Amino acid sequence: MTETDVTRTPQAATRLRELAFGAMSAGALRAALRLGLPDALGETPATVADLARAVSAHPGALHRLLRALACQGVFAEEPDGRYTHTEASRLLRADAPRSMRDVALWTTEPWTWEAWPHLDRAVRSGGSVFPELHGKQFFDYLHEDAPESAAALDRAMTQSSRTSAQDVTAALDLTGVDTVADIGGGQGLVLATLLERNPTLRGTLLDLPGVVASADRRLRDGGELADRATLVGGDCRVDIGVRADLYIVKNILEWDDDSTLRTLRNIVAAAAPGARVAVIENLVDETASMRFTAAMDLLLLLNVGGRKHTKDSLLTLIEQAGLRGRDVRAVNPSLHMFECTVPA
Repeated sequence: MTETDVTRTPQAATRLRELAFGAMSAGALRAALRLGLPDALGETPATVADLARAVSAHPGALHRLLRALACQGVFAEEPDGRYTHTEASRLLRADAPRSMRDVALWTTEPWTWEAWPHLDRAVRSGGSVFPELHGKQFFDYLHEDAPESAAALDRAMTQSSRTSAQDVTAALDLTGVDTVADIGGGQGLVLATLLERNPTLRGTLLDLPGVVASADRRLRDGGELADRATLVGGDCRVDIGVRADLYIVKNILEWDDDSTLRTLRNIVAAAAPGARVAVIENLVDETASMRFTAAMDLLLLLNVGGRKHTKDSLLTLIEQAGLRGRDVRAVNPSLHMFECTVPA
């Protein structure tokens, strides 16, 4: 062993210990959120005793939690022992403009702790372990057995869409577009933002019936955009009975490849020749948030047998579905847009 190897070994061992205790970091984040710590801590430093009273916690145990989070850059301890916000802990507040609160809660839901220990089985088989663990498919389990987790997913997706909606709508080219369809668009934040920015545009939101039932209030009956919006309950993997000049497919092509192909082919079947399709996804090979995207890729393997795509893998599926890819460009540091057309 060389002198350089000896010098590096302690650093490698320290990093491996941190990785092995990674569940602690996730658990500590979840605990802080469920206690309401990020919202309880205001703009001025607070003592542990004050925070413990605010969130009804044991002062000694709370101090240990805060110390563990501060080591990760979430909260910071002042020289006098009081705690204050960091840039990271502010993002956990419910009122933060680009809050990560609901995303952090969703990715630490109880079912995740049951699934992660079986990752080796998923890697061996190449498919989801969820049916074996719970006797049913992931989304069936959420809606039938874990409604709180289903609600957490809805909040996380809404939060994610709220964060990216402005970036996506700014990146879309609406030249010659009178109608747009947001496929699997959740509560329709992207569609609502598009309609607000473009007063003559008309749009359709298609998602599962239970999802569109709680669509953005601006799109529902009585909302300020309702006269230009149509809400359609359905499964895009089964049928897309919507004709539009532009189809938006954002962050939903994460299932198994068969489901992804069915969705894209359903768009081709529904669209007129020349219609445009904007596929917007996180990529595992061209992203500034590689650690998060790679982790989500493994979580998708566990729960639905799906995956995050590379640029090439998604282009392959787009072409197999019968679409013609025109361009791929960054929407923001974590999202890329694949601009496609439906051939004649």
